[in-house]
Amino acid sequence: MGTYRLYTGNDGQSHVESIELAKASNWAQGLAVTKITFQEQPVGKFLDWHPAPRRQFVIILSGQLEIGLGDGTKQVFGPGDARLVEDTTGQGHTTAVYGSQPCVTATIPLKDQ
Repeated sequence: MGTYRLYTGNDGQSHVESIELAKASNWAQGLAVTKITFQEQPVGKFLDWHPAPRRQFVIILSGQLEIGLGDGTKQVFGPGDARLVEDTTGQGHTTAVYGSQPCVTATIPLKDQ
């Protein structure tokens, strides 16, 4: 279980970094959000290259998601993992349901600042 940030780097590619909550004081103080939605994605679902539609948190409640990056690496996220998704420009990333069970997520868009 961890907290991560998915963002677009200066190279136009998506990157993932781990976030230490103790160093993310603005997260602890609260972030303005618009709503929360829940989705269940079936085993085998794959979304080809896409940037995020907006800045949002995606929290995995059950199952696993594999995120593919432009450098060819892939990272698997599981239950309890929270990602701040900010790669709204550039090539974006791929998303695939990983493993043998559906993936249930909670998505929380951030309000524009």
